[in-house]
Amino acid sequence: MERMQSRPTLPASTDVLVVGCGPAGSATATWLARAGREVTVLDAAEFPRDKTCGDGLTPRAMLEVDRLGLGAWARDRITIQGLDLRGFGHRRRIPWPDGDHGGTGSAVRRTVFDDRMREAAVSAGAVVIDGARVTGVERDTRGGDDDDTTVRAVQVGDTRIACRTLVVADGVRSPVGKMLGRTWHRDTVYAVAARSYVESRRHDHPWIGSDLELRDEAGGIQPGYGWVFPLGDGEVNLGVGALATAARPAKVAVKELLRHYARTVHDEWELTGEPRAVTSALLPMGGAVSGVAGRNWAAVGDAAACVNPLNGEGIDYALEGGRLLAELICAEPGSVGSGSTSYGSTSYGSTGTGLTRAWPELLRATYGESFAIARDAALLLTYPRFLPFAGPIGMRSQTLMTAAVRCMSNTVADSDRDIVARGWRAAGSLASRLDRRPLFAH
Repeated sequence: MERMQSRPTLPASTDVLVVGCGPAGSATATWLARAGREVTVLDAAEFPRDKTCGDGLTPRAMLEVDRLGLGAWARDRITIQGLDLRGFGHRRRIPWPDGDHGGTGSAVRRTVFDDRMREAAVSAGAVVIDGARVTGVERDTRGGDDDDTTVRAVQVGDTRIACRTLVVADGVRSPVGKMLGRTWHRDTVYAVAARSYVESRRHDHPWIGSDLELRDEAGGIQPGYGWVFPLGDGEVNLGVGALATAARPAKVAVKELLRHYARTVHDEWELTGEPRAVTSALLPMGGAVSGVAGRNWAAVGDAAACVNPLNGEGIDYALEGGRLLAELICAEPGSVGSGSTSYGSTSYGSTGTGLTRAWPELLRATYGESFAIARDAALLLTYPRFLPFAGPIGMRSQTLMTAAVRCMSNTVADSDRDIVARGWRAAGSLASRLDRRPLFAH
């Protein structure tokens, strides 16, 4: 992907300022720009840039990619038909559910995918400036209530950029989110993951490899899984992820676990090289953050812990969340065309709370039930005796694993009325009511 010929100048002000140009930031910017909003996107890194990720695009993610007009581009790189599950003496090939989200997936390395998403935002009319790190936030807290924060401007080096709306899409660490009070709660299940790229003769295989019986070099079972995502370009994305909580932290060096896993799947995937570009990351998951919005700002994607607790998938939530947030911003009574447009004087919403309540409520309505039950299920996996007991039982049944993949891949549609969908929603509703800390809490 060609870089922009010249780096745009940092503006003194903008209607919407998006911090972070990953899938969440780019999607939000694209939809807002298409709606006619003035959008500026900042990213601390210079493109093309990498991110620790499995690079997989599930059918739910592909639905959003299609909406953005990039579906054919992604499928031309490689089309993924489903998961090839292994573990506990069994092997199950599970196609993607052929429902409302479509029946195909893809995989695109993040150096390529994020750059293409950046291009889409620019084509829509957004101004994207990379190599621009936000170092400070100028805000106003009315009545001393941190939940009612209005962002006036951000600081980038010596430059002050005033904005009417701020979108925080700066990833799992979310430095800007932290400045605004975003807090990650580690007593809820999270993931420790490592990723690499490896040359493989099976780089164009149309099935994702997923090993549910992930063992370390000493033979111990880890509460997670190993993956191999074919990329269709000569390499596969090979990685491992382990679940943990503050009470039961992961007792494994994930980069060493990755190299051991590569040795175990060497022949299966006909690997012709050693793992390279090995990176690792911590992943807040399942909405386990508080402080995700203020009067005129909101966190989206990984910054809002919108990551599936059962498989670590985050791109679908990033793309979908970006669209939902853009729709919410454009629908606000205080948006352009329906009130004052002076920078830093947003008067969103009839109640005067703007995005402070509206965005967390929308996140809970969209993901609350599925995240709540997925968090509980993932929490069970952190207990040492659970996976060795439950894994062999589940892998014996094609029907059970098909249902599990459907739930794990977030492809249970709202319109589905079969027993799996009804059971998943009922379990999620109960889990959300019993949750000690509400998802996306204030």
